[in-house]
Amino acid sequence: MNSTLRTTCVATMLEAGHAPNALPQRAKGVVNCRIVPGMSTEETQAAIEKAIANPRVTVKLRKPHRPMAVAPPLDKRILDPAVKLAGELFPGVPMVPTMSTGATDATMTALIGIPTYGIPGIFYEADGGGIHGLNERLRVKSVYEGRDYLHRLIQVYAER
Repeated sequence: MNSTLRTTCVATMLEAGHAPNALPQRAKGVVNCRIVPGMSTEETQAAIEKAIANPRVTVKLRKPHRPMAVAPPLDKRILDPAVKLAGELFPGVPMVPTMSTGATDATMTALIGIPTYGIPGIFYEADGGGIHGLNERLRVKSVYEGRDYLHRLIQVYAER
């Protein structure tokens, strides 16, 4: 859940040394960041440099990187029907806006004035379902519930 609420960065690749029994002369790492809308890659780079706090360590942006994401407005015309239907299908479960951690076109569509929302309606296990791990999983029941929610939500929007 941390990565849906704030910018998070994780070292995904590390490289150092030339032999298992020798101290490395240099080290290199790739840090993958999921950046919240409104925060630039340069601000993220500065935060990483501040956290490392070592002038001998160089932090470089890898190209290509996307433009800064812009959070869509929380438009009542979009959200109210989604919240109402979610209340019918998933009583007692609050709808909380979060950042999508997956790939999205929203970064690009926002640049041309098209707000983009992701409303999945799918529930995961408390451990996140092993997302991107060796045992990634999703309950069959969740797939059907999510399908029904999205189908009905599209019908509601189509009737407007």
